[in-house]
Amino acid sequence: MPVARRALMLVNPNARRGREAIDPVLDRLRDGGLDVYVERFETREEVARDIAARGADFDMVVVCGGDGTINSAAMGVLETGLPMGIIPMGTANDLARTLEIPDDPVRAADIIVRGRTRRIDLGQVNGHPFFNVASIGLAADLADRLSPEIKKRWGRLGYALSALRVVMSARPFSATIIEDSGERKVRTYQIAVGNGRHYGGGNVIHSGATIDDGHLDLYSLEMDNVWKLALMMASFRRGEHGAWQEVRTAKSREFDIRTSRPRNVNTDGDIVTQTPAHFLIRPDAVSVFVP
Repeated sequence: MPVARRALMLVNPNARRGREAIDPVLDRLRDGGLDVYVERFETREEVARDIAARGADFDMVVVCGGDGTINSAAMGVLETGLPMGIIPMGTANDLARTLEIPDDPVRAADIIVRGRTRRIDLGQVNGHPFFNVASIGLAADLADRLSPEIKKRWGRLGYALSALRVVMSARPFSATIIEDSGERKVRTYQIAVGNGRHYGGGNVIHSGATIDDGHLDLYSLEMDNVWKLALMMASFRRGEHGAWQEVRTAKSREFDIRTSRPRNVNTDGDIVTQTPAHFLIRPDAVSVFVP
């Protein structure tokens, strides 16, 4: 009789779609032959630590939560080499969208049961991991304002209202972007460095971006009036914003960003470090279950 695959299931009890979704997921995983151990955590620091400490006892990690929760598991799965299953339970679920994992938790559990994996890249900024995007400027200001309580209560509406407040108070800042082709001084509202394809609830970092292409995609918003963003929104959804003359784009395996004063850096929805910021790509770093 074959030995059941052992899964460490990490659950964020504060996720937007929280406890009511866990039991059906557990039933599906166990019906599919997995031996599942459930661990609930209170802080993101616990997640990678638990994976690293307990990884030798399991064959996979299953992460239930949003992009921030999945981000917090990154260094644990990187250290242990365990494949990661994703049960989307957050507000944006951009990594799941990039990997075409369905938003329905039980259907996402089906993917883990089937067992097909894919190796994906991992971005890092000042040693902090990110699957989707790392940002300086508008998105970092939004992350600073968007509390877990707002996300859980209001979902996408909370994002929209908070984003409006950020844009109304936005001011451009000076930055230096350094890459293989040289150094550029810019005046910008935002610099975003993407590893995956989707970010910000479905925007596309670049029309040709994938999460296993071995490079990072950068854009910088260098416009005179931040309200012009309203005209660009459709382009951002398609990843075609680089066609606007106000948007600088670049591709590289590494970037350095320096600013006139330290500015927050947001990775997958959380502020984790400040500029000066060194960005790099770790190709094929993590194995994930995919359709």
